[in-house]
Amino acid sequence: MAEEEYTEIVQQVAEIAQEHGLRIGAAESLTGGAITSALAMGEAAAEWFRGGVVAYMPEVKFDLLGVTPGPLISDRCADELAAGAVKALDADVVVSTTGAGGPDEEEGHPPGTAVIGFSVRGATSTTWVHHDGDPEDVVHAVRDDALRALLAQLRTLAD
Repeated sequence: MAEEEYTEIVQQVAEIAQEHGLRIGAAESLTGGAITSALAMGEAAAEWFRGGVVAYMPEVKFDLLGVTPGPLISDRCADELAAGAVKALDADVVVSTTGAGGPDEEEGHPPGTAVIGFSVRGATSTTWVHHDGDPEDVVHAVRDDALRALLAQLRTLAD
């Protein structure tokens, strides 16, 4: 995503969050804090951005966010990451990411496979994406997908 588009998406997230009094958070594995960094740059982030949890190691997912041991590249894991972060961050909306960044496959999933999860006022949902490229390219592409999807979730909530 071009930097101009990236900045515009974060700006729109900030506007909707402020306008509707929404507290936004992130729970990241695959993206390692990239979404958190992006959201923290949003306008007036101190008013709406609750923070992010980077739960890269399985034990952190299990112990801190309450993820059930088992496959970590799954709808269940993405849901539980988001739901756990809602509690930890006292947020209304949380976006989560988990997946296989590469260069090797993980849990039978090819590199570039990711699950983006959401908890929106208690309701969870997920979407699967795939991107080719080296791990850095995959992280950036999944971050961009997650930010676009977060904006779409917020627009739906705001309507």
